[in-house]
Amino acid sequence: MNVSRRRFIRETAAAAGFAFIPAHALGRAGRTAPSDRLNVAVIGAGGQGMQNLRELLQQPDVRIAAVCDVAEDVDYSMFYYGGRGGRNAAGDLVQQHNAGLGYTGESSRCALYSDFRRMLDREKSIDAVLVATPDHTHAVAVMAAIQRGKHVYCEKPLAHSVEETRAIMGAAQRANVATQMGNQGHSGEGIRLTVEWIQAGAIGPVREVHAWSVDFMPLRRDGRPPDPQPVPAGLDWDLWIGPAPYRPYHSAYAPFNWRYWWDFGTETIGDMGCHNMDPAFWALELGPPSTIHARSLNGDPEMTPYASIVHYRFPARGERPPVKMTWYSGLMPPRPDELEPGRDLTGEGNGILFVGDRGKIMCGGWGGSPRLIPESEMDAFERPPRTLPRSKGHHRDWIDACKGGPQASSHFGVSGPMTEAVMLGIAAIRTGKLLEWDPEAMQVTNCPEAEALIRPRFREGWTL
Repeated sequence: MNVSRRRFIRETAAAAGFAFIPAHALGRAGRTAPSDRLNVAVIGAGGQGMQNLRELLQQPDVRIAAVCDVAEDVDYSMFYYGGRGGRNAAGDLVQQHNAGLGYTGESSRCALYSDFRRMLDREKSIDAVLVATPDHTHAVAVMAAIQRGKHVYCEKPLAHSVEETRAIMGAAQRANVATQMGNQGHSGEGIRLTVEWIQAGAIGPVREVHAWSVDFMPLRRDGRPPDPQPVPAGLDWDLWIGPAPYRPYHSAYAPFNWRYWWDFGTETIGDMGCHNMDPAFWALELGPPSTIHARSLNGDPEMTPYASIVHYRFPARGERPPVKMTWYSGLMPPRPDELEPGRDLTGEGNGILFVGDRGKIMCGGWGGSPRLIPESEMDAFERPPRTLPRSKGHHRDWIDACKGGPQASSHFGVSGPMTEAVMLGIAAIRTGKLLEWDPEAMQVTNCPEAEALIRPRFREGWTL
């Protein structure tokens, strides 16, 4: 009889009462044993959710156990993300990945859901959750995961209001779970150099900061679209609305332009501010602002403005002086006199400028590399020693934290206070008033109409 060696071993083991265990289950040949894998669920498989999913699939010790999205399939080819989104697209991607690794049976399974609450209740193997939904459902999804003891990665901003931000920060601390916000530049080399240079006194005490993003803005509409549209097949619109006030479906809201409607998004400051203001919060160790004031162009109670400028005042911190920080959405700050003729602010429309008593540093967006200006100052600059731990990667650091390693650098205790400041900037844009902020009472002391923005009400059936 012509019996192969593999068949002989399998049948002999079975006869002896032993199970045949494939090499990948033992962690051999570069594979990670099941006991060492982190079982991750992804909530939100849109454009950014799919980007995060691809990052997780590159980690050898991560298994995608489940994917949740309110839509089955979404065509993103018309948007900068490109390709497909939705839970079916995510499930196909995971299945192809697992097949390529030779996984079979339970190790290859990826459950698909439309409701994250049902997923978290049913999928007991989940260790950690990545949230990449629209902004208005970040907090409810994050809190549901934390309350079940799951580690959490959440796209920026962490929440849709100050109250939500405080709630999930507190819950994460009490549950002692590993967290990370998706401001990926926080794990880069550029932001670490910026922090090291400024804290070493490269430009002296910093009293003024400008940060900006010239972001895409959709064409304006006069209020809500007058006529609702049929809900696309495979989309659970009620779940998409989540805790926000209900409104009929229209393509003006989803799958893409939700960011520019106040009920769902957080304007450019909530999107890019969490990237481009981040170096200032880290380098200057900023706490809560004392006052916030804003001006905007063509905003209204429904939609975000074409452009806005937000002025923050931060009090002194120990020996550090007070700081005036200005955020620009859709605009650029004044060009510094120190820039040579023909040279403009770095970052291609995204960046930050630090103004110190003895000089200026500009950086590109997403925590880009710093440069002293003018270039003659850069040429003469003696770099200080590198003192901060370097990152293994934004997702990698979070995974290591989930498995008992050091905290990820943008954990909620770090990213939460910045998110809170972003939400206060939005309140200033929407009220048009100078807001005086009492962080201990979590209250705007001089503007009662801001209360509804600090502590918004959820739709019936939704709660933190």
